[in-house]
Amino acid sequence: MVSSGHTQGGGCGPEPPGYSETGNTASLRPTEPQRRYLERGLHEPGGKLPLFDGDGREVPRKTVEACIAHGWAEPWVANPIKPDWLVCRLTAEGYRVLGQTPPAAR
Repeated sequence: MVSSGHTQGGGCGPEPPGYSETGNTASLRPTEPQRRYLERGLHEPGGKLPLFDGDGREVPRKTVEACIAHGWAEPWVANPIKPDWLVCRLTAEGYRVLGQTPPAAR
């Protein structure tokens, strides 16, 4: 029998914050940069998320993609001038992870 080296239950060191073996992401919380990015959508129509931070620097694509991967943000509209930019908005889960009630669907 060949072992893949993966054992149930780990044993390879501490798990990252928010890790859940069941795959339940409910206990997962955004990092500080992710939280700052998501919180900006709370004050914008439709939960629109910014392309730039408060200092005018582009929000790192890694931050945006991580928020999408966790279901806290979703791509919203295509930007015809800069098609490589991800224009996103908060999802219902994004509002919840920030401790807010998602707005009623229209």
